[in-house]
Amino acid sequence: MAIAFSFSPLLDLHRHRLLPHHRTFPTLPISSYPFPLFLKNQSFKTSSAPLHSSPTTLGSSLLDDPLRTGRFLTNDEFEKLKLLGDFGYFQELESGFILVRVMRDDELDATVGLLAESFAESMFWPSSYISLLRFLVKQYLIERRALMPHTATLIGFYKRKDADEEEAEQLAGTVEVCFDKRGANASPPTPTPPKDSPYICNMTVQKELRRRGIGWHLLKAGEELISQMSTSREVYLHCRMIDTAPFNMYTKAGYSVVQTDTIIILLMLQRRKHLMRKKLPAMTMGSSSESDIYGHVTRLIHPQALRFEQEIYVDNIKQFCFCNPPNEVNTCTLDLENY
Repeated sequence: MAIAFSFSPLLDLHRHRLLPHHRTFPTLPISSYPFPLFLKNQSFKTSSAPLHSSPTTLGSSLLDDPLRTGRFLTNDEFEKLKLLGDFGYFQELESGFILVRVMRDDELDATVGLLAESFAESMFWPSSYISLLRFLVKQYLIERRALMPHTATLIGFYKRKDADEEEAEQLAGTVEVCFDKRGANASPPTPTPPKDSPYICNMTVQKELRRRGIGWHLLKAGEELISQMSTSREVYLHCRMIDTAPFNMYTKAGYSVVQTDTIIILLMLQRRKHLMRKKLPAMTMGSSSESDIYGHVTRLIHPQALRFEQEIYVDNIKQFCFCNPPNEVNTCTLDLENY
């Protein structure tokens, strides 16, 4: 998936690319909510956190594994930080399942390694530079993490459909999302996007897991989170002019070019890039053809057991239903039909 590195002002880390030899993957059904309600007989076993004996609420899980920022938060920031802790995006792929959520403290090093290796690969740097890149990336991610909830680093976990029940999911990719001016990069790539608008960057997928549609769903997860965290509906990202495959994918996703680097950027030993923009649909109350129910957001309330809380609206009154797949996957559907 595309990478838009921007963690060091000393290096040309603004290259934006898609995976080498990327091919357009088949169109798969995409849920309009973070988690679809049709989970097959699969469960994710998080390798970075112990399995709790009983489901926990979002608030308690946040206290057990806080998204620490290292600074005092306002009430509004604290509520948004809770939203980040609540967020999850699940999608069934042809070959497996992907779960995307916000990176935790104990997952920092793994994410650093993924980004450093991907950048070295894109720049054709020798492996001897990996240690330096890891240091630069780690410092960048630590600084960005301190800016939450104005920005967030998402990571995706992948599990094969034919995987054993006890097999843990593996880190598949990562993407960074900025929500507002306070979370904007100090030195963004050119053409410069508006600082007060959401921005997607630093996206990559594990080399051995590419061409499975994981990058597409990292992008969709970022857009889903932006819809919940920001009032701005315009999202920006960069794409290098030479990267036709990612450009086509972004176009398919609804992005269009708003500005392109001039040839002067070549004098700075950088590739020319497109600044692309997409206007997300407004999250408004709506009515279906059969009922006055509007699904607003699905939250992961127990990461290890994949227990979900579906927040819905019935005649403008907030209601909740729960499902704990795979055995109770139909519970949500039945509850929704009964409202």
